[in-house]
Formats: sequence, structure tokens, C-alpha cells
Amino acid sequence: MNHHIPDMNDVIGSHDLLLVTLDTLRLDVAQELAAAGRIPHLAAHLPGGRWEERHTPGSFTYAAHQAILAGFLPTPASPDGPHPRLFAARFAGSETTEPRTWVFDTPDLPSALAAAGYRTVCIGGVGFFNKQGPLGSVLPGLFQESHWAPEMGVPSPTSFEAQVARAEQVCAEQPDGQPLFLFVNVSALHQPNWFHLPGATREHGDTRESHAAALEYVDAHIGRLFAAMSRRRPCFAIVCSDHGTCYGEDGYTGHRLGHPVVWTVPYAHFVLPAAEETGR
Repeated sequence: MNHHIPDMNDVIGSHDLLLVTLDTLRLDVAQELAAAGRIPHLAAHLPGGRWEERHTPGSFTYAAHQAILAGFLPTPASPDGPHPRLFAARFAGSETTEPRTWVFDTPDLPSALAAAGYRTVCIGGVGFFNKQGPLGSVLPGLFQESHWAPEMGVPSPTSFEAQVARAEQVCAEQPDGQPLFLFVNVSALHQPNWFHLPGATREHGDTRESHAAALEYVDAHIGRLFAAMSRRRPCFAIVCSDHGTCYGEDGYTGHRLGHPVVWTVPYAHFVLPAAEETGR
């Protein structure tokens, strides 16, 4: 699968950066929908049209994002490591830091990119990004700017549309000479998601099928996000899940537990060419 690692020292500064976490997205559902042509806008950018199978650093949102935002992206799910990382804080003895890794001297990626001249912006989704209390303020607090509103949260049937509209606003306000790091935590896949499945009711509840329907909903709008982020300069994009979730496998429901469908996640990174380069 896609173990191609670009030289991130060439990427940082010359590209805008987009990190999208599709919160709670299962690998098997993501793979099935890509293969069936049900997520064409995402699949168009996946290397080879396929998601890469990886292992998450955490079994629920808070743990996974603390790691991801420190440079510990999901790890390739193959034993032929060590697997080099795109970004890494400088520390002695790191076996996953190599010459192509962008090494930084702050505790986390947003502050490192801010120090490198980036504007860093978080558009939150699930409760750990809602800034409604101290815990929900930790992760957004890593960024220079953070945005959240109830219409972006998990109960909203139009959460991703609200997030994309805010992202378009952020991109429109971006000074031409400054690169942008935009992080979006997509809440649509997280329970409750039954309302994304046509004909489903609250009593029907969340299922693997409504989880899939939520991913189709996200795919229908993600093209606008990609277009906004590549309007001014090329954009290096990372799209992945932070963890999966169980729908009754081996009796388990939910996440923050050690089931393979929780620990195994879809991942992709790719470059969105600048709009001028593609003639759009």
C-alpha cells in the first residue's frame, strides 16, 4: 500500500496543510464504499483509489488526537517497520524519524507550524472540540484559532456542511503570503448517525449501514473543502480516521475498547494541486 513518504522538509512552507479526521470511521466500511464507487470524491484522491490500512494510536477521540497532533499519525499496519513519520518532535533515539521527516522543537504540530509561519485553525466536531468546558478546550487550544458551533456537532444532520462552510470562510480570509494549516474533525460518522440513512428512525438506531450512509454524506461535500484548500497554493492533505467503532461485533458496541475494528483505521495522504496549476 501507500508507504510513499514525501520529503516533508520541502512540503512545509511551500504547501498549505489539511488534516481531516473522519471521527469513528471504520476501515472495512471505508474500503467497501471506495470499492463500490459510493465515495467518488474521496476515492478520486486516494492513491490507487484505495485506503491504506493503518493502526490508530488511540482507541477514542481524545487519546488518538493527542497523539496525532503531536505527529504520531496512524501507523502502517504491516510488521516491516520502523515506519518513518511525516512529522516528529525532536527527541533522542526516535526510530521513526529520518531525513524526510519534518522535525520540530515544540510539543505539538500546531505550535510547530505556527512557529514556522503558518496560520493554524481548528474546526471542531465531536465533544472533545466543543470548547464547552475545560476538557473540550484542550485540543482546540493547541491552535491559534478554533471554531465550533452546535450545528457542527454530532447530533446535527448537516454537521459537515456547516464545517465546510466555515472552512471556506477561513480560506477566503487567508492572507495570500501566509500558509495555512487547517484541521477538521468530522463528526458526521460518530453516533448518532441513523439520520443519514434514508428511511431510518431514531428507534431503528445506529447501524453499520447508517455509518456507511454518513460517509456518503461526507463525500458529497468534501470536494468543496478540497477546492477551498487548494485555491491559492498546493495543499498537502491527510485524511484518516482516529479510531473505528463496533456495531455488535463479538458483543461489543462503541469504542474506547480493544477490538480490531476499533484499532484498524483508513488512512491516505496526497497533494491537491493548486487551482492555477489545474486550470480550474
